[in-house]
Amino acid sequence: MIYEIALLPVHNAHVEQFKRAFAEVAPLLQRAKGYGGHMLAKGIETPEHLNLIVRWRSLDDHIGFEASENHRVFMLGLEEYFSAEPTVYHIEGAAFITGEQADQSNAFGS
Repeated sequence: MIYEIALLPVHNAHVEQFKRAFAEVAPLLQRAKGYGGHMLAKGIETPEHLNLIVRWRSLDDHIGFEASENHRVFMLGLEEYFSAEPTVYHIEGAAFITGEQADQSNAFGS
């Protein structure tokens, strides 16, 4: 499992419109092969920067979605709201470590 993290800079005056547009195109994302859930959240310090975190079964599944017609339509529904090019990166899925766990050696999947 991996997580896609997309930093989405949105024109400040259009954040609410972006959230509505995202809700309209989200089904295209949700039916993608390997999709495992997502969250969309505004930054606290920078509310015009939205953070999209998507759980994928594999990087190949995300790459497959990016190459699809569904992704093209997904982005077409959102791109007018971007104030700059989104930044996307990926991290490996790992469990959260709580303060009660003494052994943190598994924090990086080792």
